Amino acid sequence: MTSPTRVYLARLAGVAVFDPNGDLVGRVRDAVARLRLTQRPEIVGLVAEMPMRRRIFLSINRITSIDAEAVVLGTGTLNLRRFEKRPNELLVIQELLDRRVQLDPGGQSGAVVDVAMECSRGGEWALTRVAVREQTGRLARRGHLHQVEWERVRGLTGIADARGTANLLAVLEDMRPADLANVLQDLPDARRNEVAAALDDERLADVLSELPEHDQVEILAALDRERAADVLEEMDPDDAADLLNELPPPEQDVLLDLMQPDEADPVRQLLKYSPGTAGSVMTSEPVIMPPDATVAEALARIREPQLSPAVAAQVFVARAPMTTPTGRYLGMVHFQRLLREPPADLLGGVVVNDIDPLQPATPLPEITRRMATYDLVAMPVIDQNNRLVGAVTVDDVLDHSLPRDWRDRDAMTAQTETDGADG
Repeated sequence: MTSPTRVYLARLAGVAVFDPNGDLVGRVRDAVARLRLTQRPEIVGLVAEMPMRRRIFLSINRITSIDAEAVVLGTGTLNLRRFEKRPNELLVIQELLDRRVQLDPGGQSGAVVDVAMECSRGGEWALTRVAVREQTGRLARRGHLHQVEWERVRGLTGIADARGTANLLAVLEDMRPADLANVLQDLPDARRNEVAAALDDERLADVLSELPEHDQVEILAALDRERAADVLEEMDPDDAADLLNELPPPEQDVLLDLMQPDEADPVRQLLKYSPGTAGSVMTSEPVIMPPDATVAEALARIREPQLSPAVAAQVFVARAPMTTPTGRYLGMVHFQRLLREPPADLLGGVVVNDIDPLQPATPLPEITRRMATYDLVAMPVIDQNNRLVGAVTVDDVLDHSLPRDWRDRDAMTAQTETDGADG
């Protein structure tokens, strides 16, 4: 995009928008910012008014030039659907100009007269500076104009003023679980637990898996036991077992009894294995199929969206039953092999069994060495009867090889400061 690195948005109001051929598309009426809890609002696009007063959204990624003279698009293809603001979005000109705010430090009151967006090296536009005119109390005298960083102004958004859990959830809605987990760590305990409790069971289960153990325990303890059991049911069995391992045995038993039996049984089995072994870190729900299934059926199975990339990277082939512990384990087929084989071929004809499976008692260093030796993202785990009981994936190995507090942002910050002091 050819543009100034900083653009004051009030000056864009009414500016003409042109397509790549120089034809007039419409005129700028506003800028759309997406609110973020721990970062400055991101500019995602502009609102342009076309003939007949129809307002449409123009993505910031489709704009090649933007300044106070003209906005030029990089494409002539437009989405003509009428613009509708989403819950976590802000119309900068409409909602911020003339808003009464306070400046930090000092708390002087004033009114917003303009807001600037700036482009980062990565091409992201964000709201960075605010022009605020002080209130003087005298009609004939204009107050001093301050141009300050976004963070120095109080009262710009409802999120900054903590107007409730609903607003927070709107901002956090599209975040990845790992990013949402980082945000929760930055919240006060009471607000963190409030937001966590407002998430649905599946979303909360995903987020808990990305939090350090002490935060997992505190959030789970803040829920009533029936809700806690529901969330544990939504977690992968290995993640649920890891979390329950942090609780006293009596509390483990209560929660396991509240879970559905078919959800609790795999977790109970995982809790029996010694820490630091294949049995304790494996997932008990890999992709398992019979030898008479076709390549096409296997490809359809690993395309299921709920599967993680590591789990979906291979299919384990075994005799019935297909749930762990299975019948006799036969081997595995990597998804790349599946892509190279005719769709109608049977898995029994393409299975690979030249790598010895892991045993439940195999220690973590040995698992790491063998996975690195064979360039695998997952390895089968079998019992003494040659039944598949689970699979260890590369993310399981990473989770248990990193320091125990690797997910803890406070611990990482402290370590960074210590390293800096040592240097």
